[in-house]
Amino acid sequence: MAQTPLQYLKKNYPKQKDSLSVFLKKFDDQKIIGIQKLVEDASAKAWKEVDCLTCANCCKVMTPTFTKKDLKRISAFLGMTETEMYDKWLKTDEDNGDIVNQKQPCQFLDKKTNFCSIYEVRPHDCATFPHFKRKPFNDFNHIHEQNIQYCPATLKMINHLKDTIDAGFEW
Repeated sequence: MAQTPLQYLKKNYPKQKDSLSVFLKKFDDQKIIGIQKLVEDASAKAWKEVDCLTCANCCKVMTPTFTKKDLKRISAFLGMTETEMYDKWLKTDEDNGDIVNQKQPCQFLDKKTNFCSIYEVRPHDCATFPHFKRKPFNDFNHIHEQNIQYCPATLKMINHLKDTIDAGFEW
């Protein structure tokens, strides 16, 4: 029986954490010409191997940041005021002032199907997760380094990227 994306993450992340962290930190000082194309190729490979609906770990253990636009759009979709939505499910993070969920898993996650009940109007942070398309890549290493511990697709993408770069680039 094939392992699920979450099983892959739990098995491989602890073993690869340090080497992938070192790999990502190299981008702080090194520029690789054509990195965006390499990221796109690694991303495409990762998405062939991971179906988010078999995992939804991001929705279970992380919280998106809700923007003012998100609050307006989602509360209207739910037939609530922004204040009602905030009071019911959200809080302001004391460390950085971001608006986030009060608890995990996300209140909008159907735990049986891994579907998002507000998918059509989900927060921008969710819609762009795991942020592979953010440019330039090396400005967002810290985000990928954080996400490899939660997201099997990110772990796979960074592994594919590392394999490609290690095979064709001398640090």
